[in-house]
Amino acid sequence: MFRLFGALFAALMVLGSPALAQDYPTRTIRIVVAFPPGGPTDFVARLMADKMKASLGQNIIIENKPGANAAIGADFVAKSDPDGYTLFFTTSGAVAINPNMRSDMPYDPVRDFAPISRLVDLKEVLVVRADSPIKTAADLIALAKSRPEGIAMASTGVGSPPHLALELMKGATGANIVHVPYRGAAQAVTDTIGGQVVAMFADLPVLLPQIRGGTLRSIGVGSRQRATTLPDVPTLDEQGIKDVYADNWYALFAPARTPPAIVAKINAAVAAALNDPVVAAKLIDVGAVPATGTPERLADFLKSEIARWGKVIREKNIKPEG
Repeated sequence: MFRLFGALFAALMVLGSPALAQDYPTRTIRIVVAFPPGGPTDFVARLMADKMKASLGQNIIIENKPGANAAIGADFVAKSDPDGYTLFFTTSGAVAINPNMRSDMPYDPVRDFAPISRLVDLKEVLVVRADSPIKTAADLIALAKSRPEGIAMASTGVGSPPHLALELMKGATGANIVHVPYRGAAQAVTDTIGGQVVAMFADLPVLLPQIRGGTLRSIGVGSRQRATTLPDVPTLDEQGIKDVYADNWYALFAPARTPPAIVAKINAAVAAALNDPVVAAKLIDVGAVPATGTPERLADFLKSEIARWGKVIREKNIKPEG
């Protein structure tokens, strides 16, 4: 009897979905960002929200819910009503990396969310202080191999894409690299500039102001392609350090069971925003590459990312802090 009622409810949701989408939205939409205001994630979310409201005809507000490596924001959205009025703006960490590191996650990224669209891709960039004698990634690896104690490299936290890039580079070269995890990017950047650590990986939007300002030098890109905003900086592949691919990405999700027609309407608003030349130019200028797509493509991509990072995390025996 319960199975019959469940099937009838699912059928009614599908049949009613076009009607729901026709009326949607009738009130303010909330996008939850699981990071503090002021950073690159928040910037992209607010830029997207401002443009999407023109397509959807309703105000869109950003609500920052940082904490627990984005788990607080993710869990809040996962438990919200599946009506299209509470959405989750996330990085790869909350939905593809953290679930591989912790068995106590209060949500399941595949079961508890309805994918809407991938938004942007962000390359991991390797930097040293601007006055360092290190000019290339090969110089950095040579230095690490020459020192019995190795070299200290920073990341923005255990299990972050910068940390995973570091581990991939360490595995590819056999270099003695000591990982120094920070809680976020600000102090890691400060200590790299100050010489407390030799180098660091981070998302390009985090580093671009310092690279442009002349306090950090970029010496490699942990991706298959060079960064559009750093066309003269070779990838690690090009420098003979293979398979260091650690691109971060941002995507938009809704709670599971959100009607497909509503998901499709939000997806169309995302596509319109990303295809706007002004929005695209602003994203590229800060080091983010527009990456729109269908909900189905995001669903497949998420599963592939969970599998990919799960393999790396198990092989490198990466454990969460605390």
